[in-house]
Amino acid sequence: MDTPPQTVDQTAGKPAAAAWRAFVLTATATFAALMLACLLLVLAMNPYGNLPTGLFATHVIMDINQRYQYPAIVRAKTYDAIVIGTSTSRLLDPSALERAFGGRWANLAMNDSRAWEQVQLAQLFVRHTPRPHALLVGIDSVWCAPDADQNRITRRGFPEWMYDEDLLNDWLYVLNTTTVDVAVRQAVQRVGIFPPRVPHNGYEVFVPPDATYDAPKARDKIWQFVRERRIVPARQPYRLKPGEPGVWQTPALDWLEHLLGALPDTTLRLLALMPVHIAAQPRPGHKTEAVLAECKRRLAALADRHRAHLIDFMIPSEITTNDDNYWDNLHYRVGVAARIVDGLAVAVQAPVPAQTAADTPWRSLARPASGTGAPHNPGAPAMR
Repeated sequence: MDTPPQTVDQTAGKPAAAAWRAFVLTATATFAALMLACLLLVLAMNPYGNLPTGLFATHVIMDINQRYQYPAIVRAKTYDAIVIGTSTSRLLDPSALERAFGGRWANLAMNDSRAWEQVQLAQLFVRHTPRPHALLVGIDSVWCAPDADQNRITRRGFPEWMYDEDLLNDWLYVLNTTTVDVAVRQAVQRVGIFPPRVPHNGYEVFVPPDATYDAPKARDKIWQFVRERRIVPARQPYRLKPGEPGVWQTPALDWLEHLLGALPDTTLRLLALMPVHIAAQPRPGHKTEAVLAECKRRLAALADRHRAHLIDFMIPSEITTNDDNYWDNLHYRVGVAARIVDGLAVAVQAPVPAQTAADTPWRSLARPASGTGAPHNPGAPAMR
């Protein structure tokens, strides 16, 4: 007996295929709508202040990474004087600097920044400020590093595209997760839920409140890398040798030379070695002390060439030897920041080089013979 041929139901898989197509279309439409919403939010908030869009005329800092926020502050042209540096310069109050030197100040020092990063920001300031009133460079070890040209950035990253004048490359970053996140933060701030992450002038007291200061805990942090918990000079003073590796190369000072040379003659140039605790300064007589002394000598010669003030707080002094002035071996308390500004004002405004007594917590290593500006030096190497 023959088996009748079996027929295949052609309509059996159609509901499943139709459901799958509907799912794909819905998911695609939802994704596209989400991307469009994110794009519109970014364009409306302009979270980095680098796009020719935005609903608000003023920029609000809502990102913890200063490298992504400070270019907008510079391009706003609100300030004609800035501080650059690392966290050792962040407590210098713009209001105090304005009282001491005039101008409109912003503190744009960046946590753990390298010299190359600081120069990029300062060059942006020079390009976008018609008449720069002042530039204060907080000097610490990164400016003397022999590998500064290789160790240019940190693990935080650095958005070079924000620091150039090419608007087209900025559009490549409008839809990454960080940009959208900062745009959301800005939208929340604009409706009044949260305050700005940092004031517009960049000044933030990032150390704990003074009322919470714990002297024993701070002392432990200050001396954690010094076994004896005291400064022991080397038995024999170290003397640098001609051509010694890791000593004579200071690429960051070449960049600083070019930066100062690009400033108008009327700009006040301030270079200040920051007062890190004596525990973080080189041990007397050690090689590191000889290297720092050579770097200071080069800084002084550079300052002389460009009619800049060089004030050195990185010395043993009643500030740097007093544990109670510090949270750790690098970061001083707010009251010390006020003393730094006062010292800068005395050093700059004295009609003749200020006489620094033995107990004065700073030394004037260079000052202009006359005027405050510096001649342009086109022969200095450009920082790229």
